[in-house]
Amino acid sequence: MDKEENKNNDSTLNTEDDNQSSEKFVEDQKVGNDNVEKEKEERLTPEEELEALKDKLARTFAEMENQRRRFEKEKDDAYEYGGYSFAKEALNLLDNLERSKVALENDEKLKNTDALKKIVEHLDIINNDMLSIFKKNNIEPIKSINEKLDPNLHQAMMEVEDDTKESGTIVQEIQKGFMMKDRLLRPSLVGVSKKKTEESKKESQKDEKN
Repeated sequence: MDKEENKNNDSTLNTEDDNQSSEKFVEDQKVGNDNVEKEKEERLTPEEELEALKDKLARTFAEMENQRRRFEKEKDDAYEYGGYSFAKEALNLLDNLERSKVALENDEKLKNTDALKKIVEHLDIINNDMLSIFKKNNIEPIKSINEKLDPNLHQAMMEVEDDTKESGTIVQEIQKGFMMKDRLLRPSLVGVSKKKTEESKKESQKDEKN
């Protein structure tokens, strides 16, 4: 029993010695690497050290300048377009006013009545006041009718045959679009013209002859 215990103790001691040797080897390697780095630094001439410091300083200033510019841009954007989301939501009020006006004008019971005229007048006043407030805040409607379709500003919803207009000309505005300075709040929904096909032209000519 004593022999076995001695063997076990010997093996444990050997293992500990091996671990200590490995740790010492790693530490020696780190020390060696640090010494190499120090030697490299020590090899630099004063001029080289000065150039290295200048380079580090230039990089630091460049990074600081980039951060300053990013901060300034974010600040300007927040000031210029802080109300962007609110303005976009507020456009729904204009849409609802327009829908209410159209619904009232198409109501058979109200057509050609003084009550309808007064209601429409009040709706127009509210609509114009809202447009005036928008304009003061650099929010303006996009020009559409008789303009050439611009995919950046307009969204074509339908085509209308019209030989009097150049193809792609806006002839109908379904929903008014708006800009906030140089940013698009929403595009105008429009109908654009297209030339009549040959068959439709022939049919129209036949109808004219008959």
